[in-house]
Amino acid sequence: MACFHACSVPDSCPKMAAHTLTLPYHPPTPLNISRSSRTLPSLASPPYPLNLTLRDHSRSGFFNSVNRMSSSGKHGLLVTVSCVTKEGGDDDKDDGFYMRRCVELARKAIGCTSPNPMVGCVIVKDGKIVGEGFHPKAGQPHAEVFALSDAGDLAENATAYVSLEPCNHYGRTPPCSEALVKAKVKKVVIGMIDPNPIVASRGVQRLKDAGINVVVGVEEELCKRLNEAFIHKMLTGSPFVTLRYSLSVNGHLVNQLGEGVTDSGGYYSQLLQEYDAVILSASLSGSSPFPASQEPGANQPLWILMAGGPSSRIQIPLPTEEAASKVTIFTDKEASEEPETSKKGIETVVLDKINLNAILEYCKSRGLCSVLMDLRGSFVELEELLKDGTEQNLLQKIVVEVLPFWDESSGLSSLTASKSIRRRLKVNNLQPKISGDQSIVLEGYL
Repeated sequence: MACFHACSVPDSCPKMAAHTLTLPYHPPTPLNISRSSRTLPSLASPPYPLNLTLRDHSRSGFFNSVNRMSSSGKHGLLVTVSCVTKEGGDDDKDDGFYMRRCVELARKAIGCTSPNPMVGCVIVKDGKIVGEGFHPKAGQPHAEVFALSDAGDLAENATAYVSLEPCNHYGRTPPCSEALVKAKVKKVVIGMIDPNPIVASRGVQRLKDAGINVVVGVEEELCKRLNEAFIHKMLTGSPFVTLRYSLSVNGHLVNQLGEGVTDSGGYYSQLLQEYDAVILSASLSGSSPFPASQEPGANQPLWILMAGGPSSRIQIPLPTEEAASKVTIFTDKEASEEPETSKKGIETVVLDKINLNAILEYCKSRGLCSVLMDLRGSFVELEELLKDGTEQNLLQKIVVEVLPFWDESSGLSSLTASKSIRRRLKVNNLQPKISGDQSIVLEGYL
């Protein structure tokens, strides 16, 4: 039995009250569901009717607040699809179900909340969801505020589910723990404790002091993965770094991406939306435009270009001043810089020797939580960064795209970076998926 909950409908849809449509039962037939880069297992039609409920949130505080404060315009009516048995009711859903919904809501803000975490919140009363919300952008109200506004008076004596511990301090917004206490919720279920030292467990304690029943650690691993970059930054002070490269099926590093992976829904387009900055060889920028995420409403990352050695020549065709503000060049004294580069307003950082620590310190100074190091362009320009990352344990994650062809054209220059690695690295939790037309993408942690 599969439940798909709260799919977005464009804002252009007319306002409507709640309606319930009962779909007739048909004999079970195989159903293949394809979503972007992966195919879900075949499912059989359930031997009972599905209730399709259109919930009108156009008048609720949650969507009105988001539409006022966010210019993305991606929020409108929700189509809620719930699986209901003949006996009726969905009161048997457990804490894990509602916490997964919190994570689903939180992910609506991918690429928009940094340096804040993504957070989702669901308010449940008498086995029904009465309010939902997520943190849309740094500086805007948190998920709990939107969810409580959406629930209104129904929040009293309800259970609040939130993927991250509610804050208990005044920052750019008031503390969410106080909002929950004021709303008189009777129970709060939390996915994980906030690693931020000014929050850690204080939100939980405030709720308990107010007589609220608190449960911690529901779907904890899922909640941690949602904010892995934020957690790493809080625990170490450094940005979360992911290494990405492409291989042919015979193991050669190749300087290209698979078909379809840069389109909306492709893994590379999603990476560009997810990461705050991308490190790339400057040689790639002269031959092709900067790759951009094609996800709807995506914020584009900061492009950090590497240009080292006398053979490096920086040529960057940038059409707009806004694009120039998204580029920083790291170079050594031997690199040759085009005079036009500085005229375009591009920031250039000159180092005696290019190293990954200096780049990460720069990212930290700009409040960036996540960095993607993309091995494309000239591998020579990225060789030292790769050595630094492996020898000093500066890499946290790896993404490898295996392209569906055999390559014998790769010379020694394309293998320089990989041969410079002297350590044997262990990859944990390696997971495969398919993206684009035929590319296989492997993701794991170092």
